[in-house]
Amino acid sequence: MTDLDTLPRTRLPALLRAMPKAELHIHIEGSLEPELIFELARRNGVALAYPSVEALRAAYAFSDLQSFLDIYYAGASVLRNEDDFFDMAMAYFRRAAADHVVHAELFFDPQTHTDRGVPIASVIRGLARACAAAERDLGVSGRLILCFLRHLSEEAAFATLEAALPHREHFIGVGLDSSERGHPPEKFARVFARCRELGLHRVAHAGEEGPPAYVWSALDVLKVERIDHGVRSVEDPALMRRLADERVPLTVCPLSNVKLCVFDALSKHNLGALLDAGLCATVNSDDPAYFGGYLNQNFVETFEALPALGARHAYQLARNSFEASFAAPAQKAAWIDRLDASFKTALAAAD
Repeated sequence: MTDLDTLPRTRLPALLRAMPKAELHIHIEGSLEPELIFELARRNGVALAYPSVEALRAAYAFSDLQSFLDIYYAGASVLRNEDDFFDMAMAYFRRAAADHVVHAELFFDPQTHTDRGVPIASVIRGLARACAAAERDLGVSGRLILCFLRHLSEEAAFATLEAALPHREHFIGVGLDSSERGHPPEKFARVFARCRELGLHRVAHAGEEGPPAYVWSALDVLKVERIDHGVRSVEDPALMRRLADERVPLTVCPLSNVKLCVFDALSKHNLGALLDAGLCATVNSDDPAYFGGYLNQNFVETFEALPALGARHAYQLARNSFEASFAAPAQKAAWIDRLDASFKTALAAAD
């Protein structure tokens, strides 16, 4: 796209909201809003530690990743049956459609639920039903990525994979999430090798709280195709060159990074530096119910906090999101055509 830098900055928030985009780093359990948590708790007879929606929301003050995870897992305890997972995912898809998300690749954590006695079939079937309904009713393409909890053992990950394989048609890949500190990617080398044999896409959280060495391990040991977060890669110039040369996507989550104290303030985020270094960075919401906003909120607040970012960066981030997705090439091209059209319309309106 040409002439993007001529777009007045006052028009940028509207452009960010309206442009078509993909979301590649969304933990579906992290979209569980307090109102729905209380609704599902009543439906399923689950006692909560908080007396009200307001009290639960007030507890969303985190000092690090682990302090968030503690309350995240407690919230997920209200999910008991297939309809619960369907309702949770549909609530996210409705918000995504309002944000002009046309494609979302949803992370889900089966171990969070199977360890409570919830059948993995209920988890996957409920989410898969929501993906089908979102595409049919909202025009949002949805795909599922099964994540292993890295604070658990590789043996537990293998057991989860085997339990999920009868439902293989419903998920496109695997990921690695939860507590990063003290749990390097190589801990899961064998299970990721098995996933490669099965033809599953592979992603992993690395370089959020963990060091750049974890990004190297995710690439070289786990053979991942995308790095989730990856913001600490800037500490290693050789890693930055590799990520740029190989066009390894980073699924960056700005509001999450501030909420979990990876950055002191959004104005100190390194998203601009990642883009300027030629990396395929994307913007995502991570756990939006807990971190202060869905995808458009991440875009708008980040661009407000980083005045060096303009329409050219907005276009690049949206295009990166399509290129980094696991969709078919023809579908990616169609979405990029829509993106181009939206920017041409914005430029024409600005003349």
